[in-house]
Amino acid sequence: MLLSALTALFMALGYTLGGSGGAVIALLVAAGMNLFTFWNADKIVLSMHNAREVDAQSAPEFYGLVQALSQRAGLPMPRVYVIDQDAPNAFATGRNPENAAVAATTGLLNMLTRDEVAGVMAHELGHVKNRDTLIMTMVATIAGAISMLANFGLFFRGGNEENGHSNMIATLLAVIVAPFAAMIVQMAISRTREYGADQAGAEISGNPRALASALAKISGRAELIPNPVAERNPAAAQLYIVPVHVSELFSTHPATEKRIAALEEIAQDMGQKDGPPPMTMPSQTSARASALSPVVPPVAAPKPRRSALDPHGRD
Repeated sequence: MLLSALTALFMALGYTLGGSGGAVIALLVAAGMNLFTFWNADKIVLSMHNAREVDAQSAPEFYGLVQALSQRAGLPMPRVYVIDQDAPNAFATGRNPENAAVAATTGLLNMLTRDEVAGVMAHELGHVKNRDTLIMTMVATIAGAISMLANFGLFFRGGNEENGHSNMIATLLAVIVAPFAAMIVQMAISRTREYGADQAGAEISGNPRALASALAKISGRAELIPNPVAERNPAAAQLYIVPVHVSELFSTHPATEKRIAALEEIAQDMGQKDGPPPMTMPSQTSARASALSPVVPPVAAPKPRRSALDPHGRD
């Protein structure tokens, strides 16, 4: 429905401007730009974050955790990356499940327990399974065409001799209102995909409350700790599992409290006991020791283990 609304908005803008040829050109240019991004998004995003790929030798527990979750989700094994960054966050990229990549920051891996890391990575695999990268590329194509057509609107049609004044007003309204409306619809689609990934992540990990606990821990820290990539490229904010440095009104993510409430409902539907998991922040040593394990949750209680980032257990 939201994609249809976005398409209708594009058609209405083209009709208002009266330039069908201009609308087609704008759509083709925007589609070409986004098609290039779609095929190269993973390379662009990973390079932007200076992400380093890890494997079963360099990060056995983290890699094994993602591998086991992928098997549970029925997905091909994605490439796994670690980002040396204090800001706790994670994201998935790639044009389809066969070319997917998942990444987590060292800040997230050091902060969360094993079950919580599993919940976060299950959420990212949920994006992969739901093919959200394809959906958001379609959205970006149409929204980009709307913005491009609005920018060129005055050149395509600025009025005529009979009713140039009314046409100019209509054009100005279209140029101002259409991109803003497209942004609102684009944010709404992005928010629905986050809810969908939360649902899929809860099913993959089998522990929705662990994901809820992870969201509660990292949401506040992600807004406080500077994220240089998001500061240089604000568009990168929509990649992350939680938003960074944005207001709720203009956020591409639902409010964290609403996501936690939805996950609590999922937990109850799955027959889990009432009450959320403990939200207290573990010490850095205990968090690193229990964050990762090659066994997929749920488990009764996380056991102290060595860090996946440092197999020798050094701080």
